[in-house]
Amino acid sequence: MNQLDVMIAAHDLRRSFGNKLAVDRLSLTVRRGEIVGLLGPNGAGKTTTIRLLTGQLAPSAGSATVAGCDLVNDRARLKTQIGVVFEDQNLYERLSVWHNLDFSCRLYGLASSRIDEVLDLVGLRARARDSVRIFSTGMKQRLLIARALLHRPAVLFLDEPSRGLDPIAARHVRQTIAQLCQAGTTVLLTTHLMEEAEQLCQRVAFIVDGRIVADDAPRALQLAHGKRELAVTVDADQHAHDYVGGPGATTVHTLHIDDPADQARLTHWMAQGQVRAIHSREATLEEVFIAIAGVRLAEEQ
Repeated sequence: MNQLDVMIAAHDLRRSFGNKLAVDRLSLTVRRGEIVGLLGPNGAGKTTTIRLLTGQLAPSAGSATVAGCDLVNDRARLKTQIGVVFEDQNLYERLSVWHNLDFSCRLYGLASSRIDEVLDLVGLRARARDSVRIFSTGMKQRLLIARALLHRPAVLFLDEPSRGLDPIAARHVRQTIAQLCQAGTTVLLTTHLMEEAEQLCQRVAFIVDGRIVADDAPRALQLAHGKRELAVTVDADQHAHDYVGGPGATTVHTLHIDDPADQARLTHWMAQGQVRAIHSREATLEEVFIAIAGVRLAEEQ
């Protein structure tokens, strides 16, 4: 792999808080333009990992570079290369959208001409003069993303970007993240929402007790751990002894893909024109996580 394409490279990162090991020998590589999700239950080490990779915490051991910046020795330059959105929505609610962003521009020596550009990216330019206090939670989340993009960061870190959002607001936030990826921004996000990971992430890393226990594309994980079965809906056999139901009645059969007898049954039904629908019974991403990690994503630890 070309090292210029590696935007996050962590090797055996550790972080302890007293006797508790929050991050334990964590290694992770993220390429330029990727969206990678850290998936795990509460307390698994997701937020601590983000705080390490953004220079807010010093590692107890191990090393990492982000956008070519060493976490320990190059923290000042690291801040210019990353954008961070944590779960807390720390906005100035009495100010307008534009003035919130203008304050950040003045604080970090950025041109205010950038404000309209980032508001276009998150779809809020028409609301630039509105007070933030009238915004929904989802709109505030998009404003936080806009603020994190003011200085054109190479890597964007998002901690639970859809937590507490209604489905429509969450969809807007995910669309914004996908557009950033298409424009070349690298994104590392934490989430315990399977839908979010499946829709957004090219790769997911399962983290449990501070360790990454799996790291692959969502589809690859589902295929590797799923059942090779089909759910086949067919017209009910009206000559069967136990037939019940009227015209249009159907039955659903579970067929094993590798079973010759089931293959023959499916061939017969298709030849007779009885098949109404066929669905694969692949594992959901949450089922894969439970199989690998032994816990549910929503569990407290």
